[in-house]
Amino acid sequence: METEIDQTQMKKNNNNNNKKKKPRILCLHGFRTSGEILKKQMGRWSEMVMGRLDLVFLDGPCPAAGQSDVEGFFDPLYYAWFQFRQDFSEYMNFDECIAYIEDCMTRIGPFDGLLGFSQGALLSTALPGMQTEGVALTRLAENAFSSPIECSSLHFISEKDLAKPYAIELLDSFVDPFVIYHHEGHVVPKLDEKGLEVMLSFLEKIQKLL
Repeated sequence: METEIDQTQMKKNNNNNNKKKKPRILCLHGFRTSGEILKKQMGRWSEMVMGRLDLVFLDGPCPAAGQSDVEGFFDPLYYAWFQFRQDFSEYMNFDECIAYIEDCMTRIGPFDGLLGFSQGALLSTALPGMQTEGVALTRLAENAFSSPIECSSLHFISEKDLAKPYAIELLDSFVDPFVIYHHEGHVVPKLDEKGLEVMLSFLEKIQKLL
């Protein structure tokens, strides 16, 4: 049980954190959803996390075709970043998607990092590597990314998600990744005590880079 002293110290820590520069993060939503929907999905996170971030939510460039998995839970409009065949053998509008994100980052940046869910997570993990190879984000001004491209990363991996093997494989592409495991399936998870601890440790590391 938290004592009055514990609560007072926590408030002091939060006040000190709020005085620090907040990492400015570009947020990329999931397939057939929207920036506003991702914002609502992340509403499950503690103010201890949300209050330490400057979040910018972007809509994908393509109106979503087909029925959204969130229909009935969240109101339209729904968007996608790019389209793909059902067997994932071909992707459509991917180059246009990258150009769209690059243009947005140039106009409304700089950003300290990317946050993505589902299709947005694919982009947020691919873009740093693509920029390193010189095949994406080449038009950005020098300060469009205010942190080095060899960035720290935080990954959410669900024990119930069909994409779990790929998510685990992806960890090998990052240096010392932070990882939060959860059991909620393919969703933006609520942060339990352990997850919150990992998240706050990650934010501490990021803020030291600003």
